[in-house]
Amino acid sequence: MRASSPACKALLTVHVLVSVGWVGVVLVYLALGVTVMTGEDTVLLRAAYVAMDWAAWGVLVPLAAATLVTGVAQSLVTKWGLLRHYWVIFKLAVTVLATGVLVTYTSTLDAFADVATLETITPDELQFLRSASVVVHATGALILLVSATALAVYKPAGLTRRGYRHRQRARTPAARA
Repeated sequence: MRASSPACKALLTVHVLVSVGWVGVVLVYLALGVTVMTGEDTVLLRAAYVAMDWAAWGVLVPLAAATLVTGVAQSLVTKWGLLRHYWVIFKLAVTVLATGVLVTYTSTLDAFADVATLETITPDELQFLRSASVVVHATGALILLVSATALAVYKPAGLTRRGYRHRQRARTPAARA
């Protein structure tokens, strides 16, 4: 499949859409995290955690998985390859790391939502819910996702050994025949 084929362009479009969606939801989590840390409205605080818990598995994890799958697929059908350029490897590593942290963090969101849905909340439980955890994790995710985006846009030079061998084979007369 050529990189300019309609199928490749469709794959790239899906990859960009799910990646941008992931960033958008992380920004919403950041805003909700700031709200639960600083707001005085306990009803809003409770609702925010219930929404974040649901959205983690309903939106965030599927977007992260789709970003990972479409990114790998995209690398396999373009000239960049999966293991030919360091920037692709770093972008893959960042995406895998962010996805892994997200999946692991869902248990923390479950704990927050469990406390938020209690009939009555003690002062200690309220303090627990005002944790900076969501803000810290959303900020870290945002840094990782912006880094991955920058790698995709700037494509810093640097071939891996595999990429160098692939380029050399493509330049030999036998490879062009």
